[in-house]
Amino acid sequence: MKALLAATGNSHKLRELRALLSPHGIRILGREDVGGIPDVVEDGDTFAANAVKKAFEVARATGHRCLADDSGLEVFSLAGVPGVYSARYAGENATDEQNVEKLLRNLKDSNLTDRGARFVCVVAVAVPTALVGTAFGEVRGTIIRAPRGNGGFGYDPVFVPDGYDKTFAELPADTKNRLSHRSAALRAALAQGLLDA
Repeated sequence: MKALLAATGNSHKLRELRALLSPHGIRILGREDVGGIPDVVEDGDTFAANAVKKAFEVARATGHRCLADDSGLEVFSLAGVPGVYSARYAGENATDEQNVEKLLRNLKDSNLTDRGARFVCVVAVAVPTALVGTAFGEVRGTIIRAPRGNGGFGYDPVFVPDGYDKTFAELPADTKNRLSHRSAALRAALAQGLLDA
């Protein structure tokens, strides 16, 4: 089985990556499997810049082929906000709930009727000496007015994907994984051969 090190400290993301890639014969290693990974400052102004930086820095530090992603929510009527700041929208150490509360408050205060949004993900794969490549994925949907559901993480309780009437937090995990922006980016990465050993 091929192995890739995930450049993430997010246990939810690690679980998703493992669920999405194990059917393709790819084993995802976590930081605990390699004795830790460095913290990487995500200071890029695009998802791609952050994903590439994480993949490179963790690959160089550990000597492993590394998979990194950067992802977030873009609300069209808010000019793409929160975007690359999705995880820290309400502050540097904000919880998922605080980020969701700020988003809903900003949409309500602006009296915006357009609640269209998309989740975006860019996957980057690197070896210690080179970038292997990047792949993009997205899923479009709508931001509802109040959180629903107990599954998922981040903005999942307020995001209803197009064609569905349930939030990502209400959908079964396998359905969400099949529809998600991360799944779309990983499918693109597989199609491009980026995940080959």
